[in-house]
Amino acid sequence: MVAGENKMEKKKDQIKKSFTLHDLPRSERPRERLVQFGEQALSAQELLQLILGRGVAGESVMITSQKLLSHFGSLQKLAEASLEELYSIKRIGLAKAAQIKAVFEIARRLATQDTPYKSKELNHPEDIYKHIKSKLKDYSKEHFYLIALNSRNYSINEVSIGTLNANLIHPREVFAEAIKIRAAQIIIAHNHPSGNPEPSEDDLEITKQLVEASKILGIEISDHIIVAKDSFFSFKDKGLI
Repeated sequence: MVAGENKMEKKKDQIKKSFTLHDLPRSERPRERLVQFGEQALSAQELLQLILGRGVAGESVMITSQKLLSHFGSLQKLAEASLEELYSIKRIGLAKAAQIKAVFEIARRLATQDTPYKSKELNHPEDIYKHIKSKLKDYSKEHFYLIALNSRNYSINEVSIGTLNANLIHPREVFAEAIKIRAAQIIIAHNHPSGNPEPSEDDLEITKQLVEASKILGIEISDHIIVAKDSFFSFKDKGLI
């Protein structure tokens, strides 16, 4: 009796995994629903199905997307998952994991890059902190942010450069945007997920390198702000710039 029940369960599981988008009426498929009703009408699972395109061996894209959301619990947690965490899930290979990371990285960059020529005056560290804290304080890893200013201390462009560590942030990355738009000054900032805003040795070393480069390029670094959860550290205030 038990053996028979096990066979039935396996059969149900096979049917479930073989059920694909093509088994749905055309009007209920994600692509057709997006065309007809707009992307806002789609569920998170349907959006993931469109991103992934197809499932993996022995598993439809419907099951793959459902499995990802169930495993991480929410889109936010899925977005925060590392490449290794994604492809360590059974049947989620490196290609699918890379697709997911790429989509969420595009969304992150769009969310952190404001429209140029914001015309917001930034003269004081506290003003800078209030301006950027929502962009940086909730990251689970350190991220680096740049605000380019004109000669009157007005923000003319802002861009998230990427994950911060001593090996990844280089002066050419930091100043590339500032040079392109002919900024007179820049403010640099990054977050400390630990909640402690005090600079590390790496922070001090990176800042020193950037200040030296700024003197050669003739683009002043007005301040370096470290954003913690509810506090900040200003290199300018402490006489470190």
